[in-house]
Amino acid sequence: MSSSCNARVWKLTTSDNQVFNVKENMAVMSETIKLMVENGVAGGEIPLPNVDGPTMAKIIEWWKMHTIYGINLNVDAETNRGELKAWEACFLDVDTHVLFDLIMATDYLNIHDLFERACQKAAQLFICKSPEDIRILFGIPNDFTPEEERRIHMENAWALEI
Repeated sequence: MSSSCNARVWKLTTSDNQVFNVKENMAVMSETIKLMVENGVAGGEIPLPNVDGPTMAKIIEWWKMHTIYGINLNVDAETNRGELKAWEACFLDVDTHVLFDLIMATDYLNIHDLFERACQKAAQLFICKSPEDIRILFGIPNDFTPEEERRIHMENAWALEI
């Protein structure tokens, strides 16, 4: 059994040329990176052209916390889960651009848990929002004329009935 001092360190290079030195036990939390490691990526350097530096830093923060909670044997499992869930809620309390960058990066890196939690957070943004509220939230211009909006509303009135 190797100690954490002897753990291999991988250099992850992002699209904006930021380099992150990450221990292998954390890096392989990404299925994409895990495959690269298993396929013998040369020199311990892994290019990540679809992830920018700030997003990678956020992902590494997630990995670190999940590594800590994964090995914290001094706390019972229920307490551990509760604390981690509270931390995750704070972690994902970010603006929509950061959230969607996380979703795109975790999809590319195949980090299932973070991808699912980020998507759940994004879905919560839509709850009880009107189409106009959603347009404002995402900066989407309304390209319908008033007549088109009335027609669409009439055609889909059944969907608004409770």
